[in-house]
Amino acid sequence: MNGSNTPKDDFDDLALGQRLRAVRERAGHSQRALAKKVGIPNSTISLIESGKMNPSVGALHKILAGVPISLSEFFAFEPVTEQQVFYAAEELTEIGKGKLSLKQVGKSLFGRALMMLRERYEIGADTGRVMYGHEGEEAGIVISGRIEVTVGEQRKILGPGDAYYFESRTPHRFRQIGPEPSEVVSASTPPSF
Repeated sequence: MNGSNTPKDDFDDLALGQRLRAVRERAGHSQRALAKKVGIPNSTISLIESGKMNPSVGALHKILAGVPISLSEFFAFEPVTEQQVFYAAEELTEIGKGKLSLKQVGKSLFGRALMMLRERYEIGADTGRVMYGHEGEEAGIVISGRIEVTVGEQRKILGPGDAYYFESRTPHRFRQIGPEPSEVVSASTPPSF
């Protein structure tokens, strides 16, 4: 973690994280796939990309070797903010896996302040037994089916038309409930998921 708490340092960590995310996405790697490829925990890449961790040069070099891109190319790389305005259903970017489909609006979130998802939870789908947290706020509306949302010590089963809104730092989990798949439309800001 970065030892300093100045706003400039926070901005620099976030800029480095956004750059890493853009390079990783351009190479077509998920966080999990890249972490596995280079032999580090997935949480490390997640923390760096969300601006919560400032990696050592050695750690960054190890991660970038999995892309592959050199340190000098990495720092010279200038991601371009996506300019597309409209997206057909088939253009949404799948970032989920298995029974959990997470379709992101836009290929890259570099330079964006919001992440929008269309989520589909097949029967038995779950975001995982270990609850997770990240920077920002998130909200969503259940479109169909039922979903159990746990936020900290609070838990509620939501159905069509029900919604949630919470600070994302609070550990949270989503789990499909009932005899039919569930669909949710959600947004988080900043895009740190």
